[in-house]
Amino acid sequence: MAIEMEDKYGAHNYHPLPVVLSKGEGAYVWDVEGKQYFDFLSAYSAVNQGHCHPRIVGALVDQARTLTLTSRAFYNDALGPYEKYITEYFGYDKVLPMNTGAEADETAIKLCRRWGYDVKGIPENEAKIIVCENNFHGRTTTIISMSTDPEAKGGFGPYTPGFIIIPYNDIPALEKALEDPNVAGFLVEPIQGEAGVYVPDEGYLKKSYDLCKAKNVLFIADEVQTGIARTGKMLACDHEGVRPDVLILGKALSGGVFPVSAVLADDEIMLTIKPGQHGSTFGGNPIAARVAVTALQVVKDENLEERAERLGEIFRQKMREIDSDMIETVRGKGLLNAIIIKPKNGKEAWDVCVKMAENGLLAKPTHQHIIRFAPPLVISEGQIYDAVEIIRDSIKFFDEA
Repeated sequence: MAIEMEDKYGAHNYHPLPVVLSKGEGAYVWDVEGKQYFDFLSAYSAVNQGHCHPRIVGALVDQARTLTLTSRAFYNDALGPYEKYITEYFGYDKVLPMNTGAEADETAIKLCRRWGYDVKGIPENEAKIIVCENNFHGRTTTIISMSTDPEAKGGFGPYTPGFIIIPYNDIPALEKALEDPNVAGFLVEPIQGEAGVYVPDEGYLKKSYDLCKAKNVLFIADEVQTGIARTGKMLACDHEGVRPDVLILGKALSGGVFPVSAVLADDEIMLTIKPGQHGSTFGGNPIAARVAVTALQVVKDENLEERAERLGEIFRQKMREIDSDMIETVRGKGLLNAIIIKPKNGKEAWDVCVKMAENGLLAKPTHQHIIRFAPPLVISEGQIYDAVEIIRDSIKFFDEA
């Protein structure tokens, strides 16, 4: 019934697996018939702290009973403490609070352009931002203008100008693009999640950062999916000791209980935007502020960075032990991992995901031949072993068919 209702009354802009979920706790979700599943998508890494974490839900409920929304026309008593907490947590002067990852990316684009004009001295309307092929920063009109995904981009023009698209994980291509004096920023995912957990070569982020510094260009890290301990460090950039000039966060910033995103930068960048030049009715609302502080506290209190690092190593090791010619590659960092599926007897990644769901584990294909595995970071070592057994049995089913 729920599937039919969505199909009839909802826009057809998603293609979900045929599972109707009604409850979640920790690393598990349950469907309307009471069947239990491991959640190995975590709402695209929004639920790093686990489903319905009691401390985060408690902060949400407590604030919702007190004050939900004032807009930024007035001050509220939750926003200032949140701004102090998150800027000290990540080491920046200022934060600009928004709601969704795409909004945060749009905010970073505006910040970068404004800095390019006011600080770097780029001629008006000439600023350019370098981005990478196969990026995924959202699906707004401006963001799809820098996309190379025909499904996201095709049929939605005209497109926003001002982007230079280069190959990912290609330092010479970045060097060449940086020769343009009107480049204001380089916007990059430290690991390309939607592209299939494409992990760049070691040193790529640091070399990219250094090249940007040499050319007075902002290094902008989209850590919406890779941030908040997902890859075994608080930020994926931390693996190479890189501090982005502009840091974009979302998803797990709320533990998945409320839309919260943020852009962090120092004063030289952030204060180029003046009152009236950017904003959001819901950005910085009291619920978001309370929830985000608690979600970040949970990450540290429960040592989720270390947990993701350790369990990710175990997961990849066990996945590589699966003897199946359907698995071409196992790759990832921390608990952000993926396998490349080689089709067999007409069966592809989607079929494997359907079989895994039948066996009690939920994951989703990306680009038809890749399956991403990103469980909540609160998952236990024993649960990892159990989940790998389900994945193994599901793949072996097609080997034996």
